[in-house]
Amino acid sequence: MKSAFSTLGVPGMPIPDVVELAVSSGYQGVELRCHPEEPVHPGVGPGVRAAVAEEFARAGVEILTVAGYARAADAGVTDEAFRAEVDGLLRLAGDLGASYVRVFPGGGDAAGPEADETAARRLGAAAEVANDFGVRILLETHDSHRTGADAERVVAAVGHPRVGVLWDVMHTWLGGEPPEVTSATLGPYLGYVQVKDIASARDTTPLALGAGVLPLAECVGTLPEDTWVCWEYEKRWYERAAPLPDLLPAGARHLADLAARARAR
Repeated sequence: MKSAFSTLGVPGMPIPDVVELAVSSGYQGVELRCHPEEPVHPGVGPGVRAAVAEEFARAGVEILTVAGYARAADAGVTDEAFRAEVDGLLRLAGDLGASYVRVFPGGGDAAGPEADETAARRLGAAAEVANDFGVRILLETHDSHRTGADAERVVAAVGHPRVGVLWDVMHTWLGGEPPEVTSATLGPYLGYVQVKDIASARDTTPLALGAGVLPLAECVGTLPEDTWVCWEYEKRWYERAAPLPDLLPAGARHLADLAARARAR
């Protein structure tokens, strides 16, 4: 198993510091939150992109994902606007050498078949551009499509290898879907897994891995050995949460222990 962390946990941290943190804490990759308030986003120019890619390559740390905020099922945006946003993310991922672009469903509380169709149509149209850049678009289990079954309906309808699913373990748990069901449902659609921990369904303040209620061992136990697992610590949304850098080394050890236990079964 390969481990990464999301820069959502270190808001605004300069890229050299992010890379050093990954190396010193024992992570092989980083998921880059791509938003205008971060150092890396689709608005940065060629020089910045080249420097970021070189910084990561020099340290031997992989840029796993360009984590964008495009919403595939959102009826409030046009197909053209979604496509322009995703094309920008794909181009950025290609320039950085990232494997994935993350998108959200964003279908709203009353999402149904129409939201599925909208998301599948948009992702299918973007798939060929993703193919040109050698990048895979991942629909995160989130908001209107929080379970594996929800996400699978969309990506199965797309039917393109450049479109898959990012499994956020908190959202599938909140959706009442057991880890073994999620894993079996996603099958070949799975890109990688985001792990985190929380105190309860009502208190989702981020905690150290293993300190909360999420079924992390059960999730990791279902995964192929070469799966990437990324710690998404939502410090940006919970300012009073403990600083992530202090927690990262123990988090890497916890993930390695979970993987070792899974292999020993």
